[in-house]
Amino acid sequence: MFAFIRKLFAKQTPHMDKYLIVGLGNIGPEYAGTRHNAGFRIADAFAAAQGATWDDRRYGFVAKTSLRGRPVVLLKPSTYMNLSGNAVRYWMQQEHIDLPHVLVCVDDIALPFGQLRMKPSGSDAGHNGLKHIAQTLGTQAYARLRFGIGSDYARGQQIDYVLGTFPPEQEARMADLTAITTQAIKTFCTRGIQAAMNDCNRQPASAEV
Repeated sequence: MFAFIRKLFAKQTPHMDKYLIVGLGNIGPEYAGTRHNAGFRIADAFAAAQGATWDDRRYGFVAKTSLRGRPVVLLKPSTYMNLSGNAVRYWMQQEHIDLPHVLVCVDDIALPFGQLRMKPSGSDAGHNGLKHIAQTLGTQAYARLRFGIGSDYARGQQIDYVLGTFPPEQEARMADLTAITTQAIKTFCTRGIQAAMNDCNRQPASAEV
């Protein structure tokens, strides 16, 4: 009887050392490589570095790995950007992961291309994916890694811009930039967000650096 109770309690209690890394984007070949899918690119790069493979699961593509004994669940929501919160909430519950161990990776037009910013919380800044996550979880107090995509578009052209692809000179830098985000995620999971912020937020801002 006591063994059963302990087992039941363990299923209901968040794993204190388990992490959920979410890359935001839109599924489908028409969105592949677009600026708005920078979160997917970050998640893909981290999975590749860890040798983790993606499975098509409920609400998204999921890969699992570990860092220094800490389980890490990677998620690319298949809900499309505007309903990202459904996937995040489901996999937090499914894997029993606490909010402080969730990191959402996302594109940001407010930052120049190549600039990275990690924060423990913040506003959605008009990003529909972050907005839905906050609405679904009932809080904005979750960590996010913002990937700058710049804002070089004419008035009224924001949608076309974010759903467009990176020009060749920027695309050529993506491998180096996602290597930095991969290290930032590793630091987040093994040393905490403050250490990850120290490493990530001091990176060069522009593509020309």
